[in-house]
Amino acid sequence: MSDVNPEFAQGPLVKVGYAQNQSEADLMEGLLLEQGIPVLVQRSGGFDVPDFLAAGPRDILVPESGAALARELLGTAEPARSGPAGEGTPAWVKALAVAFAVAIVAVIAAGIFAAVF
Repeated sequence: MSDVNPEFAQGPLVKVGYAQNQSEADLMEGLLLEQGIPVLVQRSGGFDVPDFLAAGPRDILVPESGAALARELLGTAEPARSGPAGEGTPAWVKALAVAFAVAIVAVIAAGIFAAVF
């Protein structure tokens, strides 16, 4: 096993790949470590159950400075930049959400009014 290249060990951890199980994650980890990129393999959110043992998806995380090379080696694309929440949502969906919120508040207010008077 080769040493970690300090050039690729800078910055916060970012997700660069995804593995279906522990064996696949180990293969990806070995590929990245051969190039000097430090790797952290962790179970994906919602799958951290001890009964799964080696089963279940894994996230492949590397320091930000090694992310570009890691994605190139793994053949994964950089995630799309997402804008502010709600951007790109159709106007009718936003209007429907507001209408439901107003209706719920009205029902609660009617219930309180009926209980008090």
